[in-house]
Amino acid sequence: MNDETENPVASEDDAAAEDAWAAALAEQETEEAAQVDVEPAQLDEFTDGGFGTADESMEVILDIPVTISMEIGRTSISIRNLLQLNQGSVVELDRLAGEPMDVLVNGTLIAHGEVVVVNEKFGIRLTDVISAQERIKKLK
Repeated sequence: MNDETENPVASEDDAAAEDAWAAALAEQETEEAAQVDVEPAQLDEFTDGGFGTADESMEVILDIPVTISMEIGRTSISIRNLLQLNQGSVVELDRLAGEPMDVLVNGTLIAHGEVVVVNEKFGIRLTDVISAQERIKKLK
């Protein structure tokens, strides 16, 4: 007895699979034989996205939240000394008393100022605003 008589279902499945492969290969050969005309895509000119004037463009970003922080000074200490800090400890900073504070927006220095008290809350009065050109020079 041969395999075909033992399992006629398996031989029918094998024949169907071979026919499917043969059809797929024939289709692929037909596609490869056909000449395909390729043309470059025609794209529209890039525009400003329809925002219009600069004022309208700025309107898009005006409500994006940023983090503003004031820095009175910095210092470096060892982990040993850090772990020894407790209530009442004094940490010496790199600034002199009365020296202006740094005003940072998202970590970037944008101004200097002095501490003020307004309605029993701390605030800062800007004394020097860093220009955009100076901030760009610091990036280089």
